[in-house]
Amino acid sequence: MSPSSARFLGIDLGTGSLKLAVVDERGVERAAASAAYGFETPQPGWAEIAVERWWDALREAAAQLPADERAAVRAIGLSGQMHGVVLTDTAGQALRPALLWPDTRALALLDAWPQPQPNPVSPGMAGPLLRWVARHEPAVAAAARYALQPKDWLRVALGGAALADPSDACATALAAPDGEWDHALIARLGLPPHWFVPLAPSFGQAGALSIEAAEALGLPPGIAIATGAGDTPCAALGSGLADDGDALLTTGSGGQIVVTSRGEPVAVRGLHRYRAATGHWYTMAAMQNVGVALEAARGWLSYDWRGAYDDAFAAEPSATLAFLPYLSGERSPWLDPAARGGWLGAGLGDTRGTLMRAAFEGVAFALRAGLDAIRAGGVDVTTLKLAGGGSVDPRWRQLLADALDVELYALDCPNAAARGAALLGGLACGHWRSGDLAALAPASSPVALPSRDAALARRYTRFIDLYGRVRSWFAAA
Repeated sequence: MSPSSARFLGIDLGTGSLKLAVVDERGVERAAASAAYGFETPQPGWAEIAVERWWDALREAAAQLPADERAAVRAIGLSGQMHGVVLTDTAGQALRPALLWPDTRALALLDAWPQPQPNPVSPGMAGPLLRWVARHEPAVAAAARYALQPKDWLRVALGGAALADPSDACATALAAPDGEWDHALIARLGLPPHWFVPLAPSFGQAGALSIEAAEALGLPPGIAIATGAGDTPCAALGSGLADDGDALLTTGSGGQIVVTSRGEPVAVRGLHRYRAATGHWYTMAAMQNVGVALEAARGWLSYDWRGAYDDAFAAEPSATLAFLPYLSGERSPWLDPAARGGWLGAGLGDTRGTLMRAAFEGVAFALRAGLDAIRAGGVDVTTLKLAGGGSVDPRWRQLLADALDVELYALDCPNAAARGAALLGGLACGHWRSGDLAALAPASSPVALPSRDAALARRYTRFIDLYGRVRSWFAAA
């Protein structure tokens, strides 16, 4: 490495792991690392984690990076899981475990957000969760100075300022679609206004790395820290989405379909209209059950992953068997937290492979339902860039292309959100300007074309019909 070579570190604080990516002056990834963790469920429907586990994971992942790469880092950018919240004191010390987006404890408190809302509201967003804390943990609420999103807590821990950015704020159910705090709503909910920190651009500088944090992570002290953004807008940035209509499919535990827009998108029920990391906009369909549903089906059928793929895609699809993947409710497009899933329509001749095939199709159909809502809003999506660790098998990619009726392009970018965060670091320290981003887009290559499978289209129609027939049954329970 040349002594003058600059590096930029992206930190992606996810739900199940923390990922790091180091990129060079041309936006090329030079090193990456990760550390896993799990959240706690002290009561059914709760999702919490001690923030110290995030810090430990950051130190563990940083130690995996080559020392010379860490020494060359000029700036840090942050990406973080969205919706959740960390209540802290004035010094940024957490007063209780962080509350995370899968949490449903505030489901009964959604009456404070009567329809219609500018964006869908779910119980795991900061607004409902903070309303729950104010009601059930008054001592914590009284002691709290800040209510920070996860990546904003991490910035403070690194030595940066207590700030929020529009891309994260707009997903709290406490802000307008443009990310500005809705102070009237905050007052109506009885939440202290001092909890909500000032907003700053995602690509702005928001402080510098403290000496203590630098020593812990093996990084140069005093380097710039960008404000950062939510993980979805960071993944869009890292994937090279820039023009109107650029579209990205990410698959992990859940799935998101993101379509970028320079202006504010039209409102469509079940879809999110959020701010991008660049200050533009995106429409998002957010589906909760992708990897989580496939993992459950695989476990129920006693498969390892290789056997699940092999048997599922060797099996002849059943015309009667359907799998609803809504094991933890669903966001887009149904806004149905009570939804549940499972198989229906099995016959004596069906095998484990047939059931696993139906599970893959059910997940693909759930993604198609979200995409159809985007299309209904007037956006003609025919091509999707593909990111996420759960979308590598070529047979699964072909099923996605067929079910979604799109051309799929795989990105040469294994750590899109962390890469997007690193780019924000480069912008914050002045190495790049916004006009440079298009040239930094990663390469992509076609991996699947839709085959116009008429039988699959009929099974999708049956899938939508089945969900409509059972929806009220789950809600009544």
